[in-house]
Amino acid sequence: MKLGIIGLPGSGRRTLFGALTGVVNQGLYGNSGQNIGIVKVPDKRLDWLTELYAPKKTTNAAIEFVLPLGSDRTSLRQADALVHVVNCFGNENPAENAEDLTTELLLSDIESAEKRIERAKKNAKGDKKFAEEAATLERLRNHLGQGKPAREFDVSVPELLTNKPVIYVANVAESGLSDDKFIFDGADALTVCAKLECDLLELEPDERQTFLDDLGVSETGLDAMIRRSYEILGLISFLTAGKDEVRAWTIRDGTKAPGAAGKIHSDLERGFIRAEVVAFDDLKANGSMKAVKDKGLARMEGKEYIVKDGDVMNILFNV
Repeated sequence: MKLGIIGLPGSGRRTLFGALTGVVNQGLYGNSGQNIGIVKVPDKRLDWLTELYAPKKTTNAAIEFVLPLGSDRTSLRQADALVHVVNCFGNENPAENAEDLTTELLLSDIESAEKRIERAKKNAKGDKKFAEEAATLERLRNHLGQGKPAREFDVSVPELLTNKPVIYVANVAESGLSDDKFIFDGADALTVCAKLECDLLELEPDERQTFLDDLGVSETGLDAMIRRSYEILGLISFLTAGKDEVRAWTIRDGTKAPGAAGKIHSDLERGFIRAEVVAFDDLKANGSMKAVKDKGLARMEGKEYIVKDGDVMNILFNV
């Protein structure tokens, strides 16, 4: 999963990037290019499975955060979703700031649409299908020109910035963490103090939780970001466990067993026979895979099985 962090100057987007990734003050102040930070997704289920199996290695799911610098938005077009940081402290007007950046994204998409229209019209001289493409793109350009994002258009154009899901982050002062929630574009924003998140990096894990408890905050900004990103992208995790490796795999909610197997390796999807499936909660409640099987809680599922969040799976295949 890749998330692109955006925000107007002074929004705190660089501070938030540093807090989320641990990449603080390392090249974050250039005027071009991008910074990338890869973060492990915390998962207590993996921690428990690691204790049970004592594997050679444990592999968490991961999120890649991208912070573009300057006006280059190329990296954002490859992101799965955008994290829009809005300055909500001081004398700023948060709603106006959020709208200003949204307008910038719309203008960028209009420019992209116009370039594609020009190419399609040139190609239409030799192939009529490009004439249809040009007509669709012209409708899209008019749609964007009315201030409507690409995600509300009747044809999906994944690379356009306003086609991507958005996680709004209200960057507040520490004293504002308990204030009223912010809503942008009809969506509840995550309330985060980016500076505080950076300060938390200097504390040990147990000290962080104590500090958050004192503030009346239930989770870190990173935890909230991960939870929201999985929600808006419709993602879940299934698990594999053994002596060699315990691992979390991220898939789309609604994925069938062969598709989940393909996430591990294409051969497993191609030669899929069936999957042995155990719900993590059943495994934890009974303490071992043997106990789960003895109680008949392990299931053999076929190609039509829709994988659920927290399924512990063993894929049977033949290539």
